Amino acid sequence: MADDGEKEGAIPTNLRLLLVLEAMAEAGVPVTPTEVNQTLGLPKPTIHRLFTTLENEGFIQREIDGRGYSPGRRMRNMSTGILSSLRIRTARVAVLAKLAEEIGETSNIAIADRDAMVYLDRVETKWPLRIQLPVGTRVPFYCTASGKMYLSNLDRRHLRNYALSAQLDPRTGRTITDPEVLIAEATEVRERGYATDDEEFMEGMIAVAVPIFDGNDRLVSTLSFHAPQQRLSMADAIGHVDRLRASATRLSDLLSEDDPSS
Repeated sequence: MADDGEKEGAIPTNLRLLLVLEAMAEAGVPVTPTEVNQTLGLPKPTIHRLFTTLENEGFIQREIDGRGYSPGRRMRNMSTGILSSLRIRTARVAVLAKLAEEIGETSNIAIADRDAMVYLDRVETKWPLRIQLPVGTRVPFYCTASGKMYLSNLDRRHLRNYALSAQLDPRTGRTITDPEVLIAEATEVRERGYATDDEEFMEGMIAVAVPIFDGNDRLVSTLSFHAPQQRLSMADAIGHVDRLRASATRLSDLLSEDDPSS
């Protein structure tokens, strides 16, 4: 008990909630209070009290298994706001603009938000014929290039749980609606390193996406472009993968440069 008291006293009260959130962010997967406390070493009643406070205030939310916790709405909103801060965004949009100029099509950065991908930044094509998916638009995981890229980075258990639980509505005649086919597609995406949307989300639209990794090689967002199929074939779109990857690397470097611990 004395050791617990010494450890609890070593962490200032006003830092404990922040350290819990930091530990959850670093884990990158749902965690239990016990798992987080392996790092913090607080008394059991204290760590459970902290989790209860964060859950009640909407910063974290309980998983369906009743044990694990993941970021809640307020924590996700905070992360989006941080990623959108002016200094970072200026450099990020410059990378997007160059990519859009090279490819000639609209380029996007998207992040996962619980049950969908959300467009964080985009630079529009100069062509008058364009597809309107403004910043803040939410698109499904299962039928978009950015969404399938995200799914491909889930571990097998979480990928299967998603595929078997999600409502895979047919957005077009090409939408994947079979859970096993979706799992196989996500597995292939993981192996090849890029994802495609071949008129699966919207008729007449194709897209290609690649991952943006942080300094720990975890996917934090996706980089993609989309175009009308009548202007760009899927084969030609895939030909731009190397450009996408080079831009994604520059965006990953921006994240590392912004990390004061790097």
